[in-house]
Amino acid sequence: MSEPRITALEETVAHLTRTVDDLSDIVARQERDIGLLQRRIGLLMEQEAARQAEGGGTVPLADQKPPHW
Repeated sequence: MSEPRITALEETVAHLTRTVDDLSDIVARQERDIGLLQRRIGLLMEQEAARQAEGGGTVPLADQKPPHW
């Protein structure tokens, strides 16, 4: 192979390697974010279940019809 072709191939490999590393970092960050969001949703679900258990089956004030209806 000629020297310019080898140089071009090395540049392409370096670019692709950097792209893969960048994408790997993005995927790792998204995995952490998803884990955090899943934990938060779990806590919210537990809080809502506890609130519903305490309230019995009452309709929240915001969902009640006004008295003039």
